[in-house]
Amino acid sequence: MPKATWKGVTLAESDKCVVVEGNQYFPPDSVQKAYFKESSTHTTCPWKGLASYYSIEVDGETNKDAAWFYPEPKDAARQIKDHVAFWRGVTVEA
Repeated sequence: MPKATWKGVTLAESDKCVVVEGNQYFPPDSVQKAYFKESSTHTTCPWKGLASYYSIEVDGETNKDAAWFYPEPKDAARQIKDHVAFWRGVTVEA
């Protein structure tokens, strides 16, 4: 079952992830929201749409913009609406 961890803490775990471009997108209900802080960062993907970001906070340390999601994805990516993917040192094991 895919699992995302950082600093020894499980951030998300689910057997219902969606894989897009090699990234595991975790369903919203599998994410441990206590470690997530909304970010003002946004980027645009030509086919997925506008991405929003979360910073991760564990034991007083912040991993800025280490998670992203698409709140309103384009039709081609509708299966990942609100699903969360990770990078920047977050370990994702499939």
